Amino acid sequence: MSQIRSLYAATAISALSAAGAFAETTVTIATVNNGDMIRMQGLASEFEAAHPDIDLEWVTLEENVLRQRVTQDVAAKGGQFDVMTIGTYEVPIWGAQGWLVSLNDMSEEWDADDLLPAIRDGLTVDGELYAAPFYGESSMVMYRKDLMEKAGLEMPEAPTWEFIKEAAAAMTDKENEIYGICLRGKAGWGENMAFLTAMANSFGARWFDENWQPELDGEEWTEAVTFYMDLMQNYGPPGASTNGFNENLSLFQQGKCGMWIDATVAASFVTNPDDSTVADQVGFALAPDNGLGRRGNWLWAWSLAVPAGSDATEEAKTFIEWATSKDYTALVAEKEGWANVPPGTRTSLYENPDYQEAAPFAEMTLGSINAADPKNPSVKPVPYTGVQFVAIPEFAGIATQVGQEISAALAGQQSVEEALEKAQALTLDEIEAAGY
Repeated sequence: MSQIRSLYAATAISALSAAGAFAETTVTIATVNNGDMIRMQGLASEFEAAHPDIDLEWVTLEENVLRQRVTQDVAAKGGQFDVMTIGTYEVPIWGAQGWLVSLNDMSEEWDADDLLPAIRDGLTVDGELYAAPFYGESSMVMYRKDLMEKAGLEMPEAPTWEFIKEAAAAMTDKENEIYGICLRGKAGWGENMAFLTAMANSFGARWFDENWQPELDGEEWTEAVTFYMDLMQNYGPPGASTNGFNENLSLFQQGKCGMWIDATVAASFVTNPDDSTVADQVGFALAPDNGLGRRGNWLWAWSLAVPAGSDATEEAKTFIEWATSKDYTALVAEKEGWANVPPGTRTSLYENPDYQEAAPFAEMTLGSINAADPKNPSVKPVPYTGVQFVAIPEFAGIATQVGQEISAALAGQQSVEEALEKAQALTLDEIEAAGY
């Protein structure tokens, strides 16, 4: 072989070796379009710089669409996604069905023992952790301290629903587009029904009795939904039947809501002066009760999981470990400030004095998470677990249909009684067909 040809051959082999050394594996991530997830996507260049062999591809979707897409893919083991953003409802069901990859082999540095027990337990099946929590949440009251003072009222740390109604009436100024209260109205099992299920618990309602008979047309549900309609129709913003988390967040940040009862994770957004016009006027209180021993707060974690159909399992785990680690928390703190780190997942965060100083909502968030009881969500005994959901596979479909009926009532298309009668009938049909 000539010297020149030898040089060409050596160069070609070297190029192939280099290409092999840096061959990229694409990890496709399905996630929800909320602020914390958008921030994660923005910081992901840090991960890619440290892992040049992994290329991240993002599919960012509205909450209801995300749930539909990932459910279809994971059930068919389609392999469309390598990392899925899913919640506390899906993880135990899908893990038990073999649809998710166990994360029990995460590194010691990741420190699974640091996860808050309430959050970790909801993501574990028979000792196997099937998802890593990105952030955890309960729900609480966020309110305008200036409007509360102007109304001559003082928010209790643990308010009742009657006080919430009184305050909503006093703060409403529709001529100036200020509404006493903003609540979820958009139909969806994780939208209006997440809020309403938690609220109904505090009124003594339950989805099913101990024999799996639905109770949606009963006295407690009727009282809870009627109270909700009264709040929304008299003191809520126009078009409330299309408002979910993101829409109400925007309204609150614009100064148009006197109170907003929703996820504790919203606290960092409503107190961020870069985004919120009322950042220095926000106060916090526990979710309301009705004097029956249950508050209207929920328990949830948006978590990252690897579907069994992924062909990039190890790379997906590498990304998940980075995104849910203490180092990621420190990265967000460095870039965005401690008040904006993902909350509600790790004990160490709530022991961190920097976080305690920067986040006036930290104590209320932790207290709300710890107060939620998925095994005993209502006043009466129930045959299911879950605070703002029922942990059975059929619930997502049932509650989405029920949510549509209640949203239609909120839009003035039918009465509360008509909505709940339809909800009862369809729930009974579905639960009997499923063999409960």
